[in-house]
Amino acid sequence: MHRRVKELLERVLQTEVVLEHPKDRSLGHYASVVAFPLAKVRKKAPKLIAEDLAKSLSTHPECQEVFSQVAPLNGYINFTLKEEFLNSLCNEALTLGEDFGKQPSKEESYYVEFVSANPTGPLHIGHARGAVFGDSFCRLAKFLGYKVHSEYYVNDMGAQIKTLGLSVFLRLKESLGYQVDYPKECYQGEYIYELAQAAKEHFKIESLEGVDEEVSSAEFGGFARDLMLTEIQETLAEASVHMDAYVSEKAVFSKSAEVFQRLEAGGGVYEEEGKLWLKSSDFGDEKDRVVRKADGDFTYLAPDIVYHDYKFQQDYHHYINIFGADHHGYVPRIKASLQFLGYDSSKLEVLLVQMVALLKGGQPYKMSKRAGNFVLLKDVLQDMGKDALRFIFLSKKLDTHLDFDVASLQNTDSTNPIFYIHYANARIHTMLDKFTQKGGSLEAVHQSHLLDLPPAGQNLLFNALNLPRVLQGAFNDKELQKICDYLKALAADLHSFYNAHRILDTPQELPYLKLCQMVSLSLTIGLKLLGIEAKKKM
Repeated sequence: MHRRVKELLERVLQTEVVLEHPKDRSLGHYASVVAFPLAKVRKKAPKLIAEDLAKSLSTHPECQEVFSQVAPLNGYINFTLKEEFLNSLCNEALTLGEDFGKQPSKEESYYVEFVSANPTGPLHIGHARGAVFGDSFCRLAKFLGYKVHSEYYVNDMGAQIKTLGLSVFLRLKESLGYQVDYPKECYQGEYIYELAQAAKEHFKIESLEGVDEEVSSAEFGGFARDLMLTEIQETLAEASVHMDAYVSEKAVFSKSAEVFQRLEAGGGVYEEEGKLWLKSSDFGDEKDRVVRKADGDFTYLAPDIVYHDYKFQQDYHHYINIFGADHHGYVPRIKASLQFLGYDSSKLEVLLVQMVALLKGGQPYKMSKRAGNFVLLKDVLQDMGKDALRFIFLSKKLDTHLDFDVASLQNTDSTNPIFYIHYANARIHTMLDKFTQKGGSLEAVHQSHLLDLPPAGQNLLFNALNLPRVLQGAFNDKELQKICDYLKALAADLHSFYNAHRILDTPQELPYLKLCQMVSLSLTIGLKLLGIEAKKKM
């Protein structure tokens, strides 16, 4: 709708036209400031130009098919769409069904990495926000025609896996009656005991007589890593988070020698004090960073450099990393390495996710005994459900803190947004069921005309048809909360219309039901792109 109106005006006026929505909806569906930039060219007051353009557009044959009114106002031009035009758009949308707003395949491609939590423990609530955003962004990108690849980078080598193996070994040792002193860096929580018991059964251990601690810890580390990764994948599946690939840090880092040779050839690294340094200060970092220590061990930065080389070799147009806010210093270092390796680092965008604060009944959400000192994502999923979790976690911009009380999701009113949206859709389907049960035909509903709607109905129809514009804006700005805001507003408009206008068994029954079907379609598609299935019954 927005695209068609914009293209029509630009074709007729032979200039770029920006369309906005007037704050006062009684002025029209769209407003444009096109007269203001033309004032300099035509050396004429915007108000006079707007009056001339409005008169010209009002008499243009193509515009007469689309606009019922073109009105100048203080240099602005307001446009009101014809009911016949809106009705034809509604017919097209209902015919397309859940493909309404879907775009044809594009050449442009996105490579999106998210979650990538160390497989040393269960996913906690801090991982959830990036997981849900990344998954929904990929769903939206695919819907809009882009080629998309989603990926989880598995940190399966290095100190954290060694520590995991040692933690499991020591817990097993303790369970066999040995006195154990846990190093401070060891992982705690009941899940370590679970892993120890699984390791005991898997390796058929009855005694530690003659067992080498270092060898066993290494074996336990790999075993526990695989179990934790399986649990992580299962938890993501419970949240309807899908990954196209899980890529092993260990496998990728096997190519490190070749990558560091290219870095050296590109002037990106140098040796000093027995260490290998990345010249990250050349690209905005506050100082150069060590990638290989004097003892020969690599820092955490080294495998990340190699991994990004691996990603950029896949030759996508855009690369997006979704990370926690504590990774802000990470960006210039990785971008520096990409430039030295000969890539265009502007292709990489890092989205930083702010923290989530959970309450329950006004009190801090209870930490998981199983996990130790954090809140498990699995526990929250069981408590509030996938739909509510996904919607709430997408309802605010990523770079803002998210605070909410899980208890509010028990409310059955507008203070619980996901309930209110589901209720709007269920309300529509309840009416449609009653209509068909009394012998009504949905074909008759589809063939009816949305003419002579009251102002609230006209606004509801326009808002429902505006879904494609909302989706594109949310994607372009990477602000998925715009979809949440749209769905809440559309549901509220539906409830208001329902409360103010009797629908069934009235002369307007057919067009009103058609209008409601259009609203349901937009609610269903919007929720689906957020990873939520719209409810038809409550």
